[in-house]
Amino acid sequence: MAEVDKGAVVKKIKSHVKENKISCKQAMKIAEKLNISTRDLGAILNEEKIKIVNCQLGCFP
Repeated sequence: MAEVDKGAVVKKIKSHVKENKISCKQAMKIAEKLNISTRDLGAILNEEKIKIVNCQLGCFP
């Protein structure tokens, strides 16, 4: 994982999480806004045990 302020990312994510879930669209927006890769964001979501829902590509049912 590249140099990422994980604390800032987690704080931003948690402001959009409901019932330990976040929409794919919202996750993508957060990654773009914080200038991190979706792969890095996905790793953080996995560590925090947050599921991606409503995947735009159908990757996360």
